[in-house]
Amino acid sequence: MNIFDTVISAIGNAYPAAKVIYAVIGTVLTYLMFHKKIYRVLGFFFTRKFAPAKHKHKYAIVIAARNEQSVIGNLLDSIKQQDYPQELLTVFVVADNCTDKTAEVARSKGAICYERFDNERKTKGFALQYLFECIERDYGRKSFEGYFVFDADNLLKEDYISRMNDSFDAGEKIITSYRNTKNFTEGWVASTYALHWLRSIRQNHRARSVLRLATNIQGTGFLFSNEIVEKGWKYTSLTEDRALTADAVAQGYKISYNDKAEFYDEQPISLRVALRQRLRWSKGHLLAFAETGPYLFINIFFGKLFIKTRFTDKTKKEKQPLTLKRMALGVAESVRHRFASFDTLIQLTPFSVFNLARWLIVPVFMYACFCYNGGVEGITFFSGGTYLAQGLRWLFPFEITLDSGTDAFFTGLLMQIWLRILYRLGKYIENMIVAVYLFIVEHKRIVKIPWYKKVLYTFTWPVFDIIGRYTTYVALFVKVTWKPIPHESKITIDDIKKNKETVTK
Repeated sequence: MNIFDTVISAIGNAYPAAKVIYAVIGTVLTYLMFHKKIYRVLGFFFTRKFAPAKHKHKYAIVIAARNEQSVIGNLLDSIKQQDYPQELLTVFVVADNCTDKTAEVARSKGAICYERFDNERKTKGFALQYLFECIERDYGRKSFEGYFVFDADNLLKEDYISRMNDSFDAGEKIITSYRNTKNFTEGWVASTYALHWLRSIRQNHRARSVLRLATNIQGTGFLFSNEIVEKGWKYTSLTEDRALTADAVAQGYKISYNDKAEFYDEQPISLRVALRQRLRWSKGHLLAFAETGPYLFINIFFGKLFIKTRFTDKTKKEKQPLTLKRMALGVAESVRHRFASFDTLIQLTPFSVFNLARWLIVPVFMYACFCYNGGVEGITFFSGGTYLAQGLRWLFPFEITLDSGTDAFFTGLLMQIWLRILYRLGKYIENMIVAVYLFIVEHKRIVKIPWYKKVLYTFTWPVFDIIGRYTTYVALFVKVTWKPIPHESKITIDDIKKNKETVTK
């Protein structure tokens, strides 16, 4: 007991200094993410607009599909309905480890379909890698100027490719688009995903496109130049989209966003499936941080000085005489690239893990030791800065006081856990405002939803971030394998058109 007392006492005595360090770290992290507040303001008012293209470019559309016979035909039909010249579009499908009629449906709709069977390498990234190898063998990857990537459950608005072509013709090398949801009303789980994609548009894509930075690719609905895959597709991790984003930014590429190019995605409706998918995302994000985080960090200070080029950079030109204008443009590009690297690194960094660790060490354990030494004196039961905590504190101004010792130790520990729960409850309620905001600003583009479902979805929306936080914790310790997400929605692009017409009326 003497050794125990000595250790606890020493830790408790170190708490005041640790509390200062904890607060300083929290302040630094707040400033590191301050630019996101600017994004939210810019995203409300602005997005980048592109002039109509002067040239129509030749594209390939690549689709990785596993047992998607129920939905892939609807996607291919929506591609045929595009107002873009069909002779400039070639659709490639890789039927990956399929046990249904995905390949048969794809071919019947006019797609070039390759079948792949590999029980060891099952991720979407490996399927795309195989598909690009087949394209190189049979057509040559350079025979297409750009490549669209879609999932089999997607549907395209009729002018989607034309709008994306506007961005490509403007010189953008990687472009993502407006991700809408075709099954928004099929349950609260689907609605949390739908609102998440809309939040990404308003709080990330729009502002970054205006500032000519690099937004993040999100799995599907994006276009890139053939130079990205001239050496093949190299992204085979659990989250190939996040790996491509990080690598492209490290190489100095912009990732633009076109708000006019709209497609529809199917979201999971089962909580079990959603948890499985979110766990995969979390593991993939951790891996992307470990693989590319160091390169992005180096870029912040040294630019591309120590980065090995992985793509064929066609933007390089012959050396020209150095002028003041060229120097200014070079400095501006260097600043842009460094900040884009910083911004992407902030996205990849698992702050939730770091914050949990420092919270457990300082406010929980070290504070409990501090209470063991000096007791508990005047702790407000409803402490905290959220509106919920402030309201409860005003209604119930309870305080706790205890003498030093074991009881004070456990009381201090449990109080910190309770205050954390209270904080999260307060944030949960405050985050519902985001759903209200999105329903208002995006009402013209969201499918028709009864008012009572909007109320329900507003209350359930914050669950999306809660799941993401805890799956990240779990992903640190478990092995995660890629598993397909089932898609069964029968909704077609014509159904969505009718729904939109009803909303307009």
